[in-house]
Amino acid sequence: MAICSLVWEIVQLPLYTLWSDPRWESIVYAVIHCTAVDVLIGMAALFLALILNGAGERADWPGPRIVIWTIVIAVAYTVWSERNNLAQGNWSYSAWMPVLPWIDVGLAPLLQWVAVPWAAWRWANRQR
Repeated sequence: MAICSLVWEIVQLPLYTLWSDPRWESIVYAVIHCTAVDVLIGMAALFLALILNGAGERADWPGPRIVIWTIVIAVAYTVWSERNNLAQGNWSYSAWMPVLPWIDVGLAPLLQWVAVPWAAWRWANRQR
């Protein structure tokens, strides 16, 4: 999940105004910070999904339900976090960010929490 989050953070940089910051140190710090927070969000969402599904041993996990619950929890948190941080001025979207008008949240951060958990789950369960 960490690798996927890092790649996602780098790819979506132009969708935030931070991208135009002339100080590369600010951009590097933001990528590292946001990736670390993404990992924490992902772990917390997965942990909550495991609790909600009464998951026991790894072999007995109801895989699709775990992934769906992880996505639902992470997306719900992201909607709250994006709205809160945008309102506080902690970050802002560039003109390139597609924004969902009914919730005033960027599409990229929401898609992240569909794509990243799904990709991480697929990678973790690949045939060896």
